[in-house]
Amino acid sequence: MSKPKVAFYWCASCGGCEETVLDLAEAVLDVVKAVDIVFWPVAMDFKESDVQAMEDGSIAVAFINGAICNSHQRHMAELLRRKAQTVVAFGACAQLGGIPGLANMNHHKDLVEAIYGSDAPQEIWKSNGYELTLPRFADKVQALDRVIAVEYYVPGCPPTPKITQQALDALLGGSPPPKGTVLAPDQALCEDCPRRETRPEKLLIKEFKRPHEIVADQEKCLLAQGLLCLGPETRSGCEAPCIKGNMPCTGCFGPTSRVRDFGAKALSAVASLADSNEELDIERILAPIADPVGTFYRYSLPTSLAGGKFTK
Repeated sequence: MSKPKVAFYWCASCGGCEETVLDLAEAVLDVVKAVDIVFWPVAMDFKESDVQAMEDGSIAVAFINGAICNSHQRHMAELLRRKAQTVVAFGACAQLGGIPGLANMNHHKDLVEAIYGSDAPQEIWKSNGYELTLPRFADKVQALDRVIAVEYYVPGCPPTPKITQQALDALLGGSPPPKGTVLAPDQALCEDCPRRETRPEKLLIKEFKRPHEIVADQEKCLLAQGLLCLGPETRSGCEAPCIKGNMPCTGCFGPTSRVRDFGAKALSAVASLADSNEELDIERILAPIADPVGTFYRYSLPTSLAGGKFTK
């Protein structure tokens, strides 16, 4: 009996999702034994032509990480969609748009000009008698399911090795979960937080602080210390490495199924914690949150209700 074929591909992201597969350590050998990896260009010598030659639907599962921000990434996503029975949006960038999605706060032409100046690359580039076709930048950064159909989501920036292993087991086992499932617990991180018992029943904050401004108590709830922790709004399953490192949660596992817009939910929840009913005092309490979009929509701007900044 032939082994199920699996593919991994990297679009607009930092590469951390590729690393998390390797972080399975010796367990990656079990994966290799159980599946036939037919496409993983970051780790093995595969070419696009190898995928083109495959029969449609011949790949059991394609794990695609990263957002879609140019024409080549869209092309590869569409190609893998044809070849794969199941597509997994692997990591925060593929699931929600991720940090690359913050580019949606600017028009793509303004970004290209700021980065390249007068030497902005053209789609058709000619030099010394050679012609090269370069990818075309998209108008907006998009999450994977805005471009192709996606069956499952694995959250995280990056997903942890444990959640990755569990996803592989669930998808390659005999009874996969319902399509559309986010393969992580559907509850808030606070439910798993090692500091859960130290959070006050009624939490009100007189002043938010940034992590470099205080030496945080390593046992006490970070939100109760005035640090902006998004654990109450964030899906659990990450094993709380940031909290254990004495840093607040930034929300990379995204929302639970009960939240439509992660940033709006987080902003509303944080604003409700201000210990005042006076407008000027509330402004003072929230003033240390210097970058609201980068804070509350760090991983999810392209999938928010607004999607980014609108320009005429």
